[in-house]
Amino acid sequence: MDFFTAVLVIFFLFFTGSIAGWCVEVVFRRLFTAKKWINPGFLTGPYLPLYGFGTVGLFGISLIPINTGMGWLDAVLIIFIMGVAMTLIEYIAGLIFIKGMKIKLWDYSNRWGNIQGIICPLFSLFWLIAGAVFYFVIDKPVIDAVSWFVSNIGFSFVVGIIFGIFLVDLAHSLHLSVRIRKFAEEHNVIVHYEKLKEEIKTRKQEIKEKASFLFPFKSLTELKEDLTARIETFSARRKENKKK
Repeated sequence: MDFFTAVLVIFFLFFTGSIAGWCVEVVFRRLFTAKKWINPGFLTGPYLPLYGFGTVGLFGISLIPINTGMGWLDAVLIIFIMGVAMTLIEYIAGLIFIKGMKIKLWDYSNRWGNIQGIICPLFSLFWLIAGAVFYFVIDKPVIDAVSWFVSNIGFSFVVGIIFGIFLVDLAHSLHLSVRIRKFAEEHNVIVHYEKLKEEIKTRKQEIKEKASFLFPFKSLTELKEDLTARIETFSARRKENKKK
């Protein structure tokens, strides 16, 4: 496989994982956390880059030639590496947004053993389980998908279109995050992005106003109003996190 094809495969895996992860998170929030249909993550479209990077990482790890002579031990080592890698990706992504953008995309502060509310043992266990599922169930279909993609490289045109849409979405979302960061720095708070979207949807439902699934903030003016209205909540959460 030449360099160009390898790059296309990485993009293919990234977007496949991002879209699949987005679907999982939408259902998870609806059933277990927010109990609402909330568009998860930082971007507007149906993709979560964390899962995209994770998919690329898991695929790469599955190719590591580990051969201890004991099949079960090989599987345990690969799955362990996958769990550690996913936890590390989650921590780095969370840290980048908190330190760089003053935005907290998720919050494990109420979970036992958490580190800065970004990672915790419970979700590291979930990543281990996800690694096991990938290793025993998903790896073969992913390899088949990559083989198909390499044999049908013309499909890269579709990947290119998705990548273009992704870049536009990224620019739009970064523009929002810059405004959020400015607000957060002015008021010395960390904005809980997911909670903000949940609370906006709840408020709109209470006043019988239709909430947008993809665009919770209709305008920058509305975004500032929503942030200002919740400044005390953000401050309280920050104090609570410091105590922990």
